[in-house]
This record gives sequence, C-alpha cells and structure tokens, in this order.
Amino acid sequence: MWVTEQTGALVFSGGKESWLAATVAAAECQTFSLDVDEEIVADEERSCYNCRYRRWTATSFTCQAINRRPQ
Repeated sequence: MWVTEQTGALVFSGGKESWLAATVAAAECQTFSLDVDEEIVADEERSCYNCRYRRWTATSFTCQAINRRPQ
C-alpha cells in the first residue's frame, strides 16, 4: 500500500482515486488524525484522504505521520 521513494518519503500506491484502500489504510493507522473541515475530500471520515498528516503530490500523497512513528 506504501512505496518508499529514494528520498525516504512514503507514498500511497493507490493514487488519488483508491477510496477503499485509503479507508482501509486509515483504519489500520495508529496516528490518523482528521484534518480540518475545508480539507475533507472523502465521504468516509476515517480515510487517509482526510488525514491531517497527508501531503498531496501530483499523483497521490505522502504520509507524514508514518515518518514520525518510532522505529
């Protein structure tokens, strides 16, 4: 579900239109945090697409929360 770029950034492999996969990923995420109302894009509240830690890219998004998790 995640691809690590050469920079170390974790990119969601489903892109911007994998609504079910983004919901599943968020359900499994311990650091999910709902973004502000203006940034909500998915109907399912708990979705990576609605997370305050996602940063959009041209084709998908990176997850900033995963980068902060203790190893």
